[in-house]
Amino acid sequence: MAKLKYYYNPDTLSYNKIVPKKGRYLKRGLLIFFSVLLTGFLGFIILINFFDSPKEKVMKRELENMKLNYELLSKKTEQYTERIMELEERDNNIYRQYFEASPIPNEIREAGFGGVNRYKSLEGFDNSKMIMDLTKQMDILSKRIVIQSKSLDDIIKMAENKKEMLASIPAIQPIKKEELTRMASGFGMRPHPILKIRKMHYGMDFMAKQGTPIYASGNGVVVRADRSSSFGNVVYINHGFGYKTVYAHMKRIATRKGKKVKRGDLIGYVGNTGRSVSPHLHYEVHKNGRPVNPIYYYYGDLTPEEFVAMQKEAEKGGQSLD
Repeated sequence: MAKLKYYYNPDTLSYNKIVPKKGRYLKRGLLIFFSVLLTGFLGFIILINFFDSPKEKVMKRELENMKLNYELLSKKTEQYTERIMELEERDNNIYRQYFEASPIPNEIREAGFGGVNRYKSLEGFDNSKMIMDLTKQMDILSKRIVIQSKSLDDIIKMAENKKEMLASIPAIQPIKKEELTRMASGFGMRPHPILKIRKMHYGMDFMAKQGTPIYASGNGVVVRADRSSSFGNVVYINHGFGYKTVYAHMKRIATRKGKKVKRGDLIGYVGNTGRSVSPHLHYEVHKNGRPVNPIYYYYGDLTPEEFVAMQKEAEKGGQSLD
């Protein structure tokens, strides 16, 4: 109950009750109403600017998940691109050379898509650039896979009537990979261990224990099996189709001149004869009379991962052993 208030009237020498005007109650009510309204509005502003609604929280979580999935997909795309590049390298430098076919230019393999802007529909979003970049990568990768697939189809057709050639190509390591100590030196300019100068190393050096078996890397005919001043006990095999291989520094030769051999036949044992500083096999591949890098001819028994590991080891540029 509201308290009654009075005022003193000097004319009547009495106290009279104060009666509030109706407009005063209205003003006070309006003031309270607008105060509450203003407080609510300010609270709403603070809420929407500093606190997320349940729906916004869900959307933010979904966005974070999308970004994470994007990163994972981007890494996968890079891995697949590396794999297709390895296959393309073998395709150009091995498979197509085998059949004297022209390699596919990188400009064609790596070309994008011309013409109408196929990515215009992806513009205008918060993450448009991220989405467009990944989509372009996927498109280019898809195109490279299609080109490589067609190339392999062509190679299969070329190979249908060349089984003999495929059996003759030096396609395996001359020492089994599980018997290798390590791949000591690759093809290229290397410091010579005896002459102490940099000179061209025309093959690959495989370190293994004395007496480790050495195998022919392809079908062919032994054209030399004797001793050399520099190569020690050495075997030369003519595989035909322009291919020859050399196996040097053997401890003992297990074949003879004029003998026909098949891929995987035993031809000798690892040694340290001739101009050599450690037990190993010096192995060379010649194509049309010129030495070529043997690393591109191990497609018969190396996985892509093993091929990459051996390639990195061969490119280190360490000292040769002969």
